[in-house]
Amino acid sequence: MQLKLASKYTAISCTALLVIMFTFAFFHVNTLRESFLAEAMYEADTLSEMILHNSHYLMLKNDRVQLQQVIDEAGTMARIQQIRILGREGVVSFSTDKTEIGTALSNDDEGCYFCHVGKSTALIDASIETRSRNFTDVYGKDFLGMTSAIYNEPSCYTADCHFHSEEEKKLGVLDVVVSLEKMQAVTFNHHADVFVSTAVMLVLMSICQFVFTQKYVCQPVQRLVRHTERLARGDLDVRIENVPTDEFGELGEAFNSMASSLEQAQLELRDWAGTLEQKVEKRTEEIQEMQAQLVQSAKLASMGELVAGIAHEINNPLGGILMFSSLAAKNPELPPQVKDNLEVVVSETRRCAKIVRGLLEFSRESIPEKRSDSINRIIKQTLRLVSQQTLFQDIEMDCEFDETLPELHLDPDQIQQVFFNMFINAAQAMHDGGGILSITTERDNELESVIRVIVADNGQGIEKESLNKIFDPFFSTKSKKGFGLGLSISYGIINNHGGKISVQSELGVGTQFTILLPIDENVTLAETDADSILLPGSAESDGEA
Repeated sequence: MQLKLASKYTAISCTALLVIMFTFAFFHVNTLRESFLAEAMYEADTLSEMILHNSHYLMLKNDRVQLQQVIDEAGTMARIQQIRILGREGVVSFSTDKTEIGTALSNDDEGCYFCHVGKSTALIDASIETRSRNFTDVYGKDFLGMTSAIYNEPSCYTADCHFHSEEEKKLGVLDVVVSLEKMQAVTFNHHADVFVSTAVMLVLMSICQFVFTQKYVCQPVQRLVRHTERLARGDLDVRIENVPTDEFGELGEAFNSMASSLEQAQLELRDWAGTLEQKVEKRTEEIQEMQAQLVQSAKLASMGELVAGIAHEINNPLGGILMFSSLAAKNPELPPQVKDNLEVVVSETRRCAKIVRGLLEFSRESIPEKRSDSINRIIKQTLRLVSQQTLFQDIEMDCEFDETLPELHLDPDQIQQVFFNMFINAAQAMHDGGGILSITTERDNELESVIRVIVADNGQGIEKESLNKIFDPFFSTKSKKGFGLGLSISYGIINNHGGKISVQSELGVGTQFTILLPIDENVTLAETDADSILLPGSAESDGEA
């Protein structure tokens, strides 16, 4: 089973705490035991000195009965296990245990070897630590024994009742045995208290460690894991709220920063993908436009060659027919019916000649004779020409000219022909009268180096299917009116001036032509960032110049 972080941290902390506290308890109990033992040694030594002091006079008098009584009374004191006096040869002279009086102890006896230390003669001056001993009886009880030397003082070897020479340094030994049972009980109780307190502290510390780890370690980690899983599932707007000020707070801030970076990167990728699609669509439209222009140019070129050949072939016969039919019609001797028929021949022949002239103009590659002129002036002059025609009697002119526009380098006659065609087409589209012809000149909003001319009407409009053919030669939306060459010629003129022409139209709403002309004569709009010319929408009819 996999342990959680809190369990691991608590186990490690508690184990370390357990080792530290038990080590402390061990040394503390040992120190306490040694302290108690030292205190017991000094108490035993003090008791020995008191017994020797109280029995000194009795020893001088050699009053053995009173001396034994003093030893017996001292033996009744608390914690006193045994008191005895040994002579020079190790014979027990007095003792609380009557059974050992008169017995001799060897140097290796537990009461003698501390002073003799393996020697036949005892130490004259032994320290209290040397004179004390710890031993355990057959019942497992601990005791402390303290031996004190009975020295040969002057009062001893000068007394009449004794037979001690002055050279003898030590007359005997007082041996006092003290029970350590109380010390053991106190030590055991203290030992138990220490271990119980250690266990209690360990439990409390474990609980505190667990609660602390859960609140300040596990919960932040779990919250970070949940947010990371949400981030991995694609939820890039996930953020860690209420970030603390510790290391987990720094980790949370790093997570939020990472999530923000990923979200920003995804947005940039989406924008890039969307922009890429737009760029692809734009480039596709530009390619289609260029292809349409190439097709249109090819149509115009091939059609121009064909038209030029046909026009030249039929122009001379038409001239002869027109000349002889006109002369014949002027003969006064002809019957009226024949004369009327000749007039019809003359009229239709002139109509055919007009068509041939249009074909010749279309087929002829006219090079613009450019000079500086104002586009506003050309439009105004064209309006004066067409406004006198009856076709424009009921049409309202709405003109907005930007008078700050610079002059352009162009062919005024050709540009006037373009606007003449557009105005005539607009008027014909508003054949019911009461229409509005709007003309606007301005700088292009996106390209400052381009002038925009907008010609709009509120006529009948044109079907969407006819838009792509609006600039084709001989295509006309006016049945039996015009030849379908006006917009084709206008398209060629604008293209020769480096400009572009586009059309938008909607049935029942009207038509809008837009002409873009570069201010710089050395620049064509095909080399700029101008958008496509043929826009999907609808166009109006075309006409002839």
